[in-house]
Amino acid sequence: MMFKLIKKLTFLRLFNILKVYYGFFLSILFKSTYRFGYPISFSVEPSNICNLSCPECPVGSGTSHGGSTNLDFDIYKKIIDEVFPHSLSLIMYFQGEPFLNKRFLEMIYYANKYNLFTITSTNGHFLTKELANKIVKSGLNKLIISIDGTTQEIYEKYRVGGDLAKVIIGVKNVVEAKITNKSSHPFLVIQFLVNGKNEHQINNIKELAKSLKVDKLELKSSQIYNFEKGSDLIPSISKYSRYKKNTYGSYSIKSKLKNKCKRLWESAVISSDGDVLPCCFDKLASYKMGNIKHNSFKEINNNKAYRNFRKSILIDRKSHEMCRNCTEGLRL
Repeated sequence: MMFKLIKKLTFLRLFNILKVYYGFFLSILFKSTYRFGYPISFSVEPSNICNLSCPECPVGSGTSHGGSTNLDFDIYKKIIDEVFPHSLSLIMYFQGEPFLNKRFLEMIYYANKYNLFTITSTNGHFLTKELANKIVKSGLNKLIISIDGTTQEIYEKYRVGGDLAKVIIGVKNVVEAKITNKSSHPFLVIQFLVNGKNEHQINNIKELAKSLKVDKLELKSSQIYNFEKGSDLIPSISKYSRYKKNTYGSYSIKSKLKNKCKRLWESAVISSDGDVLPCCFDKLASYKMGNIKHNSFKEINNNKAYRNFRKSILIDRKSHEMCRNCTEGLRL
């Protein structure tokens, strides 16, 4: 997969990457708040709607930003036309379920006009044989399918309202479509969010992933809101937990939360209603830097709001609640 990403590099994109990291190193040395160039990677949210009710997801729990919206296709084209001669990859998800946007695959096709590396993540409930075939033909580079339990009983403790059997059929449909079309893409990943309710099934998910013949299994740590007092979703296996238990029974994130953040230079997020957000940890869209409907990204990139936010991170990252629950700088 790395080879496919490298193949998408152009002189303009490589030059943009150098500018971005030059700006990041200036931020470490001199507290510079200016981002040279465009983010290397963009997260664009196709939909802020979901069919599940996962407890730690703002959409699932009904606490998400704005209303239930799908990204307008014309706004999406405006984003792509401006930033992706420079940027390298497009992450097509944020909060909602991408395949609930009826024009989602059109978006992937459009991104391919610019030879972008495209990634999306899904809960896997819409992967019919017909759709799986269209996904393969769209040129999508990486598809992440969440399976957070190997039995329905455990799976639905987090994926509330979900149907494990349906998801497994969906995975099989994508694998079959790749074989039928003699395609190596999308690179197919099963993602297992390790939590306190499913950690005993880690060996089972390894066996399931192997039997389904996916390209990779990713065991990912879970983000927990209001983690300070503990949660039954925090794994007991330290390796898979973002949090540590303190002397008096409270919890804190393992990260040292240093006053720097590579994400603010490497990436940016655009929500389904056009808001430009600093990073994917701004789940509630608390830090809106501007709106792509009204301004170009170039105008927003180094505006007062964006530079002030970067300055606040460089001075006191812990002052922001979302940063106190962030994995940047944390190695698990």
